[in-house]
Amino acid sequence: MLSVDNLSSRYGRIEVLHGVSIDVRCGEIVTLVGANGAGKTTLLRAISGVQPIMAGTICLDGKPIERTPSDLRVTLGLVQVPEGRQLFGPLSVEDNLRLGAWTRAAVDTPAELARVYELFPMLAEMRRAPAAALSGGQQQMLAIGRALMARPRLLLLDEPSMGLAPILVDGIFAIIRRLKRDGVTILLVEQNARAALAIADRAYVLETGAITLSGAAADIRTDQRVREAYLGM
Repeated sequence: MLSVDNLSSRYGRIEVLHGVSIDVRCGEIVTLVGANGAGKTTLLRAISGVQPIMAGTICLDGKPIERTPSDLRVTLGLVQVPEGRQLFGPLSVEDNLRLGAWTRAAVDTPAELARVYELFPMLAEMRRAPAAALSGGQQQMLAIGRALMARPRLLLLDEPSMGLAPILVDGIFAIIRRLKRDGVTILLVEQNARAALAIADRAYVLETGAITLSGAAADIRTDQRVREAYLGM
């Protein structure tokens, strides 16, 4: 579904990604493992079109999209849940969700809302509350729900468990597993490497802007370097 080849990107004079190549197959959960500052978020931003690239190609379903504007990538089914949620705090839960569907026909919105409310019943209960009034876990559910309103085929998740209590983290990962069962392909960046590797099909290790290891998530999880660097073992 997604193929990234020899991708490079920079902030000002500082090159952050150095010839990164990854692929994501239809129906998979693929996770990116790496330390803070390794370039994981930059890679997701480049794929979604909000971070300029210097070189390389990004293909969705075999077609190059690196020159496609970010809003049009959403219409192709490529949707990102950004790090830090980036909700519209003063707006209601439902208005935040409706903004996620802005690329779709208005007639689709009620059905999409019903789908999100079925997945996250708490959002239905608080649909009229301002997004800023929600807890951290609730805001993360809202951010995921907003992305789902666009009917993504490939969902980019950037640190979905950041700042959440362990019991809420379990809930978020349960949702990610369900999304996969529902046919959503997922590229996951997650600080909780242990949890991410437990649910992923394949994984890439990104260190200082370059891929240093890739393979089946089960194999990456047992690699001694990964165990020492990211799993505390």
